[in-house]
Amino acid sequence: MSKETTVLIVLVIYKVTLILIGFWAQKRTHNNTDFFIGGRTLGPFVASISYAASSASAWTILSLSAAAFTMGISVIWIFLGLIWGHGASWFWLAPRLQKISAEKNLVTVTDLLALEGTDRTRRNIRYFAAAVVTFCFVFYVATQFMGAGKAFATTFDMSISSSIAIGGGIVLIYTLLGGFWAVSLTDTLQGMLMLLAAIILPAMAMVEVGGLSAFWQGLKDVSTADQMSLTGANVGLMAGGFIMGTLAMGLGTFGQPHLLTRFMSIRDAASVKTAQKMAIFWFLIVLGNMVVLGLCGKILISGPLADPERLFFIMTNNLMPTVLGGILLAAVLSAIMSTADSQLLVSASAIAHDIMGEPDEGESRLWVSRLVISLLCGTSVLVAIFLPSDIFSRVLFAWGALGAAFGPVVVLRLGGVRLNPKFILPAMVTGLGLTIFFYLRPNSVGDILERLVPFLISFILLYATRINQSKKDNL
Repeated sequence: MSKETTVLIVLVIYKVTLILIGFWAQKRTHNNTDFFIGGRTLGPFVASISYAASSASAWTILSLSAAAFTMGISVIWIFLGLIWGHGASWFWLAPRLQKISAEKNLVTVTDLLALEGTDRTRRNIRYFAAAVVTFCFVFYVATQFMGAGKAFATTFDMSISSSIAIGGGIVLIYTLLGGFWAVSLTDTLQGMLMLLAAIILPAMAMVEVGGLSAFWQGLKDVSTADQMSLTGANVGLMAGGFIMGTLAMGLGTFGQPHLLTRFMSIRDAASVKTAQKMAIFWFLIVLGNMVVLGLCGKILISGPLADPERLFFIMTNNLMPTVLGGILLAAVLSAIMSTADSQLLVSASAIAHDIMGEPDEGESRLWVSRLVISLLCGTSVLVAIFLPSDIFSRVLFAWGALGAAFGPVVVLRLGGVRLNPKFILPAMVTGLGLTIFFYLRPNSVGDILERLVPFLISFILLYATRINQSKKDNL
């Protein structure tokens, strides 16, 4: 049996499993709360692994290994930035967000952003938040479908356009069927596949280079001086800017709606504590081993690659037997789909819940949610086909934009700071606007302007205009 046939069989079995999960989850989905946060009943295992898979996306499997291949050991700062960001989210944000969302019956992150203020102020916050989510997620989801295109095109004699359309169709089917339950359960399965891939392939690559001692010597033999430096080509103040800008990637974690909703869906505080350990373990293994894979690839592959984001597939073809290679390809596609489905669901909630408000008793707006998911999925497929870009830069833009627009509000509110509702929208506009402005400008060292400055200015604006207790009592 040919490799293509084996891979196809593995993928068909995997995709049928995902769709069957969607049908099962449909029986547990009766209203918007079920559809968007699973009725607040997620246990620690599903919550932690589905969060991890949703956050990782195609860029973890394809782009992080490519970054290590290209940058060398300075990629460690990307790893550390993501670890501290997710760690802070789980150990600081998660307990607070789970508690306040249960107490105040919050369904979406926008409910938290628009918690206080006049009806007009809250409505404007909701509209802007919905626009930001939709804008960012069109590009974010498009990058996941681009990853699917690369995966199929590398394995089969198929155009990237056809691959993108097929991947988008599969995601659409099971997301429409079961909403949050389908997304969470399929993401858990996909997260475990990603973990398997992140253990097996880097381990085989390390064996191939001759073990740890040979690994370090081999890396020195094939790398430039900049690639063996912890700060790349940067020295002095530039080196500090590179480190700060790269570590600032962790700030984006605080503003990702598709991740924060996982905290809102956990059933109780005890489950949060268990989930914290599981999630951090997953990130340490998967992110760390993708860095190892990229560095091993630098030793094993002579010369540069035209597209470093295909490194994972090249290493799979070179090192793995056919069946196992098919499973690892499914792991890549799972990374893609686990992020895309969560983002489609959050975008639907932005329209059906955040803008349209709570439905009347007995009224179901699931048809609205499913229509929005279909339209956004179709738009993202078109963007992926007709406006292609590398996965890494587009994901980082959407990640940073969401983090700067929502993150400061989330952090301060959960920290007990009394925000002035009138300044929440200006702070969100500032965070998003500055991210776009710096994104369109030439890159700063470590992208420090794009990743750090918008978040800090929005944070300072909100904190400077906060309401102290005595003022609040007089309002």
